Amino acid sequence: MRTAKININKALFEETSHSPALVDIVGEEMLDQVIDYCFIANPYYPTGEMLEQLQSKLVSIIKAYPSSNPRLAREMLAEVLAINPQYLILGNGATELITIIEKYLIDQIAIPIPTFSEYIEKLKNLDAAKLFHLNPEKDYQLNLEEYARWIEQNQIESALIINPGNPTGQLMRVDEMKWFLKKMKHLKLILLDESFIDFADELVPTLLGELADYNNLIVVRSMSKHCGVPGLRLGYCATSNKMFQTEIKEALPVWNINSIAEYFLLQLQRTNQEYHNSRIRVIDDVKDLYRKLVEIPGFKVYPTGSNFILVKIEFGMKAVELQMHLLENYGLYVRDCSNKIGLDQYHIRVASQGKENDRFLINALQSMAEAHSV
Repeated sequence: MRTAKININKALFEETSHSPALVDIVGEEMLDQVIDYCFIANPYYPTGEMLEQLQSKLVSIIKAYPSSNPRLAREMLAEVLAINPQYLILGNGATELITIIEKYLIDQIAIPIPTFSEYIEKLKNLDAAKLFHLNPEKDYQLNLEEYARWIEQNQIESALIINPGNPTGQLMRVDEMKWFLKKMKHLKLILLDESFIDFADELVPTLLGELADYNNLIVVRSMSKHCGVPGLRLGYCATSNKMFQTEIKEALPVWNINSIAEYFLLQLQRTNQEYHNSRIRVIDDVKDLYRKLVEIPGFKVYPTGSNFILVKIEFGMKAVELQMHLLENYGLYVRDCSNKIGLDQYHIRVASQGKENDRFLINALQSMAEAHSV
């Protein structure tokens, strides 16, 4: 059990709708005393060999401009994804692409909530967000037939789906998604966020292979999550719609992908097997974490198809209180989801950090549950 007493810069939590960076809230000298369960990224990739090679080339890489048209990097990514490279657009993180899509392509959009906050915050105005409330009694699972009826009844022209959901972790099957895409072919745009889909199953249930059949579909992904490189700021979107492609590309600045990120993309093909081994390892870790969490009384643990798990506190403690208690007394950092529209003040999100690290969280939550059952 970790027993570090950590001093927290609590003011930073008021300044962002996202989780403040761990180094900012505890200081660099305490980083090795805290495990970050807010970090929803693959902990096993890039491989050590990849990082060593990057370090050996770092000086020459940072002294070189990235390509103003990173065609080779895009083609390398398209090859491992098995899609047409013409469909792909690289971004400085998925958030750059989300911002552009919402600014230039969307006037109004249906958004199931709770959701990733950028999808609301980056719209032209708040009135553009048409919020579809997910039912907590059904574990916040999105029913696509109900969603489609609601969109048609309210005459909304665009729709968002995050699969698996964030922060809910709920997964929709491929056949359900294909039904929705066919039903909603008349919409101007369907925005599908698959940032966590690689953790859903050993056979990735992606819809990237369906792009040619749906001219109104844009798939967006954050490589921070499935490739474990949030510091590189890499993401991409893919669509067969040429008008969408043109609008997004024209809004992007030149050199939006830095030279280190571009170098990383060029390593994907030769390390593709290592990547798939890493994500399967994550899937196994999450299953193990889920099994142990559901055994702890005082918490409702939601099913997940992602590398993170949504948990509701049922013994009265608010999420922010639990978050601070874990940080200060155990050196464990979890996501307080109180600021997620559609969730109450009693939900946290935890991402697996590997079986060895996950046991610290299990033990701490078990101790807290026992203390509140007395």
